[in-house]
Amino acid sequence: MADNHGSVLLEIQDNIAIVTLCRPEKLNALTPFMLGELNRVADEIEDTPSLRVAILTASGNRAFCVGADIGIWSSLAPLDMWRKWVRKGHRVFDRWAALRIPVIAAINGHAFGGGLELLATSDIRVCDSTATFALPEAGIATCPGWSGTQRLVQLIGPGQVKYLALTGIRMDAQRALDIGLVQEICAQGDVLNSALALAEKISTQAPVAVQLTRQIIDAGLGNDTAMTLEALAGALSATTRDAKEGMASFSERRKALYQGE
Repeated sequence: MADNHGSVLLEIQDNIAIVTLCRPEKLNALTPFMLGELNRVADEIEDTPSLRVAILTASGNRAFCVGADIGIWSSLAPLDMWRKWVRKGHRVFDRWAALRIPVIAAINGHAFGGGLELLATSDIRVCDSTATFALPEAGIATCPGWSGTQRLVQLIGPGQVKYLALTGIRMDAQRALDIGLVQEICAQGDVLNSALALAEKISTQAPVAVQLTRQIIDAGLGNDTAMTLEALAGALSATTRDAKEGMASFSERRKALYQGE
């Protein structure tokens, strides 16, 4: 069966990227093809230096994303489930969580399973008043597979995740706000405008400072700590006079005269 279900669209407005899951007839359920598209879009965002903020949203007004397309993943052989589904999803979601620029999730409707795990990769989350959140996997004899038991725990705590994952209960927007899963509730139909307003505010700040602040907050939580330390150390050392001397001495094939400054 050809895997060409759904799409992921990228629109650039000035220095803001708007990324839209486009499969409203299936409540934006994710397929392997869409995971690949999310990865492709992440590449494009990373390769566009002018971008300062990304917004992740979805088409339609019923659902942000109801998770994995059960009809597709349930037909996979066990090894393909591991190779093409769980591992691929983790790689893509980790990529979104580690983007250079901040990500705002604009949640229009239901966010279940993988959809909830996807929005957890963002930095700021806004939802409309009708949004609901759930981890329904146990009800179909499986488990959260795209970091719901890891990244989501880091975001709202183990008790809240167990409450969702062990019961399958749907959490409403107000409860999500109360526990810090979302930062704003908007009127129905206004969530993208609210996300754009936040993105525009962020884009007026110093972009390098914004990106570094995001990175060190995540590093303090244990995410990509080694990469962050090495990147910051490398950037700091590159600003020194010794760095210029090192490059000059190498190109001139002479011994470097370092001054410790």
